[in-house]
Amino acid sequence: MKICFLVTEHSFLDVRIFKKEARSLAKKGFEITIIVPKVSGRLFNIDGKKITNNFGDSIFMHEGIKFVTYKKVNLSTNLAKLKQNIISHTHKSFSDPLTRLGVAEKADVYHAHEYFSLYSGVGIKRILKERKVKLIYDSHELDPDPYITNSKTKNIMIEMLKGMLKEVDYIITVSESIKSWYQDLNSSIPIEVIYNSPPLTPSYNEHYYPDNDKNDILIVHEGIIDDKRGNPQKMFEIIDICNKEINLTFRIIGGTKEGEKERLKIPPHLVNHIELIGWVDYHNIPQSISGANLGWIDLQPAKFLNHQFAMPNKFFSYLNNGVPVLVNKCKDMEDFINEYQCGHVVNKIDAKADDYASAIISLSKNPHYLKKMSINARKIMEKQYSWNKMEKILFDIYDSF
Repeated sequence: MKICFLVTEHSFLDVRIFKKEARSLAKKGFEITIIVPKVSGRLFNIDGKKITNNFGDSIFMHEGIKFVTYKKVNLSTNLAKLKQNIISHTHKSFSDPLTRLGVAEKADVYHAHEYFSLYSGVGIKRILKERKVKLIYDSHELDPDPYITNSKTKNIMIEMLKGMLKEVDYIITVSESIKSWYQDLNSSIPIEVIYNSPPLTPSYNEHYYPDNDKNDILIVHEGIIDDKRGNPQKMFEIIDICNKEINLTFRIIGGTKEGEKERLKIPPHLVNHIELIGWVDYHNIPQSISGANLGWIDLQPAKFLNHQFAMPNKFFSYLNNGVPVLVNKCKDMEDFINEYQCGHVVNKIDAKADDYASAIISLSKNPHYLKKMSINARKIMEKQYSWNKMEKILFDIYDSF
């Protein structure tokens, strides 16, 4: 079986797309092609930084996967035309480069990873109608987010999505709430949740939580840090509040979108309380997380329904390393934490620095509870949620074709 991944927004090295799904399917023996965008003539890394010293060819092989590249285009500038193309039930007006390159691959299955790559997937499926190709929509998030403020844009995109889903053979998504949302839109499509879980860390060591008066706490934040995720100003306030009673340090794995960690302007008095690891290779994340007492996730569920439903990579990275999760009130993560007792939920949708600080200080004084959560976190990954388990779901989907 030949599989073609369609990508419009993500890096060609994206963890879910390349590191996990593509490599797992290639390991199983499928022939994989990933069609990915270039910006200003270059591919870009997961931190958004352009790659200038490698991967310059338009077609190349990397770790047994074929990559085909194209110049990124912004399809969202003419939504009305795209909607008309969808409801026309023909392929005549599908002229974007991703559609053209996808048709040329003549694959058996097309696996779209974003809203607009799904649009191209519909065009490809129509053009290759006689081949009876299959189309998978791998929805990493809700798009459009139902909380989007421009109602006209949202309405067009929802109507487009309903039309596109009529031509989808399978939906994959990342949380139970997003799954339910799609089932409400179209209950006839088979759908599975494949969580953003990493492979099980082989070198895991059980955490040691000393019962003493030092109250040293190390909190890790993995990924992009900006005003939407891991607000740096909030982080600085948390440290200031906590350090009146305990010794708190934040470790940042990742940083700004451009990958330039010096852009994070740390107040001079907090320099010794923030460890800047920067962006690391996917396989080195467990080592970078090692030793942390808590993993922090701070989202904005009042502004984005995606944040209410989110189950991000970092959530499972923390659990995989036996690190309990500290998060504000986001539905799917809260449900998971409550079921498996593997973290702490601050009971506020819009959690402030003092809300987090209060929770951190309380947890620091209860090392036995932290240890119990740590053991639970690792146990549930071993038993049910590691990528080793998730890829079996992925294989079952493809075997069904």
